[in-house]
Amino acid sequence: MTLQRWREAARVYADARVRGLLFLGFSAGLPFLLVFTTLSAWLAQAGVSRATIGYFSWVGLTYSLKLFWSPVVDRLPLPLLTTWLGRRRSWMLLAQCGIATGLALMAFNDPAQNLERTALLAVLVAFSSATQDIALDAYRIECAPSEQQGALAAAYQLGYRIALIVAGAGALLIAAEHGWTLSYLCMALLAGVGILTVLLMNEQQRGIGDFAHAQEQRVLDFLQRSRHWPASLRKLAAWLIGALLCPFLDFFSRNGWRKAALILLFIGVYRMHEYAMGVMANPFYLDKGYTLTQIAAMSKVYGIIMTMLGVLIAGSLVAALGIARTLFVGVAVIACGNLFFSWLARLPAPELLHLGIAISVDNIGIGIAGTAFVAFLSGLTNSAYTATQYALFGSLFPLPGKLLAGFSGRIVDAWGYADFFLYTAALTLPALLLSAYLIRHPLGAAQRS
Repeated sequence: MTLQRWREAARVYADARVRGLLFLGFSAGLPFLLVFTTLSAWLAQAGVSRATIGYFSWVGLTYSLKLFWSPVVDRLPLPLLTTWLGRRRSWMLLAQCGIATGLALMAFNDPAQNLERTALLAVLVAFSSATQDIALDAYRIECAPSEQQGALAAAYQLGYRIALIVAGAGALLIAAEHGWTLSYLCMALLAGVGILTVLLMNEQQRGIGDFAHAQEQRVLDFLQRSRHWPASLRKLAAWLIGALLCPFLDFFSRNGWRKAALILLFIGVYRMHEYAMGVMANPFYLDKGYTLTQIAAMSKVYGIIMTMLGVLIAGSLVAALGIARTLFVGVAVIACGNLFFSWLARLPAPELLHLGIAISVDNIGIGIAGTAFVAFLSGLTNSAYTATQYALFGSLFPLPGKLLAGFSGRIVDAWGYADFFLYTAALTLPALLLSAYLIRHPLGAAQRS
């Protein structure tokens, strides 16, 4: 590849939409750890039992249930806001205000004194974050043609990873020096990054492809058949058919029912192990004697850097091996990372070097697997139903892992950390088997319209 072609390829990153996705990625990544692993560290220091911390991971089920309100975000305009900002930006702004409010209220609440309020506020932040994801994913796919999607995805991923460092290492460092109240209050202020970005950027009009036209004909046929219905009931039923039924029929008609079911099964199990392990990571580090500062440096900074390295490796692997083989490699590396954590748990006095080895392998695997997974999902969504169909995938892939994560504390109590990490390594087997199947039997899903 010539230097001139490299320069032409790099020009896409000068696009304002690409720069906007960098900040929107930061906005999407910020709340995730604050209701997951960072919150588990706060709860552990507040004296909350491991079993209860495990149950708190079910707050993350909100991300898996977003499918149920994604049609509302896809189709329903917000009074005043939609006229001012457009459909996607209006929903993003509303969600970002909910995130900022929830984090600020969490900052002034002590989980040791009022655990129920902490749980309710965590649900508010997670619900708002999931709603933002619905609108943001739709905006990301709709705002530029397919040849720019790679640059948009790269900018989004970079912003997301930066936010993970801030919400992980940043929040832990502030908490170590100044307490959890100031830590979460700072995170609430940083939610303003997304709000400002939404106010400054533009929104594109979306198109509709041939598959979507075929499905939307169902709405027109219904309206013809129901002319005798009351006008309000007829309008509501037509909206429900277009918002709920058509997106799912479109996905299954483009792929066929058997292939679509296999796609959904694969999506559901691919990251199951990651969620099941993640909720116990910070309690494990604390129980092994590492300080918040050490955890912040190794897990939240060094670990994210290793994830970024995995992303870079994945780009080369996808080009050389294809998506299916890269999916397999990513999960295999993660399984090895879990085995390294089991080894770390068996050491009587582990050092930072030992922690660094385990984190390196695990996070490089996460970077490889996550990048390949996004590439796998990228062709499955019809731009006419972006929010609803992408929410289907985004809701499905965390669900099995989130359900299992709720029992993580009890498994650790019963088996100990060493066997717990063997258990999470075993959870990679379904993803490994299905990835191997995809290598031999490519799905070849239809391209999105």
